[in-house]
Amino acid sequence: MPRKYRLKRRAEKQEATRRRIIEAVVELHETVGPAQTTISAVAERAGVQRVTVYRHFPDEASLYRACAAHWRAEHPLPDPEAWCTITDPRERLRRALIELAAYYEHNEQMLANVQRDAPFIPALLEALGPVSEALAHMHQVLSAGWEIDPEREPLLRGALAHALAFTTWRSLVREQGIPPDQAADLLVCLVDCARRGGGTQADGRIREPGLRMDLDADRKADP
Repeated sequence: MPRKYRLKRRAEKQEATRRRIIEAVVELHETVGPAQTTISAVAERAGVQRVTVYRHFPDEASLYRACAAHWRAEHPLPDPEAWCTITDPRERLRRALIELAAYYEHNEQMLANVQRDAPFIPALLEALGPVSEALAHMHQVLSAGWEIDPEREPLLRGALAHALAFTTWRSLVREQGIPPDQAADLLVCLVDCARRGGGTQADGRIREPGLRMDLDADRKADP
């Protein structure tokens, strides 16, 4: 057997082993979570020895980076460039929220486990950097086109960040039972309210876009 062929076969076997290890980690992260995933469990699921895992991934950082990259390739986030063709920022935001809702629903268990455990695993937080960058780009795309007073821009940015968050989707859709399309409408209203202004005035009246209500007058009118 030619030496070149043997080297090629060896490289292919090593790559297959590496992939089995990565897939084992991903499966464990989705079922028990990163914090409960051990090297022994990874080795058992991948059908290798612990030393083989360490040979391919000598530290946590390299293992988490490889697994995160593999999972992102298998489960890509919605592409915000497709939203840029929508000129109305409200319609653009609604489209984004509907697509994100589908992504969150499809990947809910993994996202919940990772979000729960990541604050306690620095190497995992670092591996999630590209996801944070992708969400920041979404935020930038969705921030464009709003007619807004510069003083209210921090409120708009905060409302957008809240609307895009996985925890917000989970709260509205899973915990409150609101259908995804209605949750999207609600969040668009929230962001638009942040842009236009609302809140309570110094005289006790509630200030909302297009609506003013004098609470004192209402109390006096009560029988």
